[in-house]
Amino acid sequence: MIAPLSSRSLGLGLRPQHYQDILAKAPAVDFFEVLSENYMNTGGRPLQMLDRIAERHPLVLHGVSMNVAGTDRLDRGYLRELSALARRCRAIAISDHLSWSAVDGVHLHDLLPIPYTERALRHVAARVDAIQDELGCPLVLENPSTYVQLGDAEFGEAEFLAALVERTGCQLLVDVNNVFVSGHNHGFDPEAWLRAIPWRNVRWFHLAGHTVLPTHRLDTHDQPVCDEVVELHALAQRLSGGRPTVLERDDAIPPLPELVAELHRVAGPSRLQGVAS
Repeated sequence: MIAPLSSRSLGLGLRPQHYQDILAKAPAVDFFEVLSENYMNTGGRPLQMLDRIAERHPLVLHGVSMNVAGTDRLDRGYLRELSALARRCRAIAISDHLSWSAVDGVHLHDLLPIPYTERALRHVAARVDAIQDELGCPLVLENPSTYVQLGDAEFGEAEFLAALVERTGCQLLVDVNNVFVSGHNHGFDPEAWLRAIPWRNVRWFHLAGHTVLPTHRLDTHDQPVCDEVVELHALAQRLSGGRPTVLERDDAIPPLPELVAELHRVAGPSRLQGVAS
């Protein structure tokens, strides 16, 4: 029997480099986050490994290709395949990003920012409603890191997300590193951002590392989590009353024991004093 997630559950992004260690060594991880597109339109070893890991650990799906805020027609074939993958691995939830990533059928391989306006809110809400109808479950949306802001904003990002939740019933994945990176890049207060979020709709947190450049911070997922993000995560846990946390690493990936040790160091129980059970 696979145990359900609790508010203190700790997860890792599932990466192929770690398949064998996960199956052989039973790491001290409560669940794994699966990059959806890595297991769609494929077969062979990736799906075999996913099937075996799903027998032992709870999974959540996390994608980058839904184009939630785009203007192209929704790719319903993609959504049907995503739903089939979720059923196959008994995923607890399906997530993607509040961004656009394709135009005129061309995928740009980036998570691009949207205008925080009433018009954009109506557009995104209609697409989220359609996505949720197709998937048959609430969509979990992540706040991306951004490097430019579009003019004529009528909301802050956190307020936009809160309004979107109110209109659609979708849920949120709060990426604490992205809050910190975007706050630095655009000059807003990450703590104020966290205080504006509707916590009842937040499913889990992300933690990751980023790169400090002369003009901005870049969300690279190839560094350890910095101390400022660790402290911001502790605040998010206090404000939320406790949520599961996933550590992401996408480049310069260390051995599994090192990542598990970092996960427990930055998000384990010793970091969460004062968080309600």
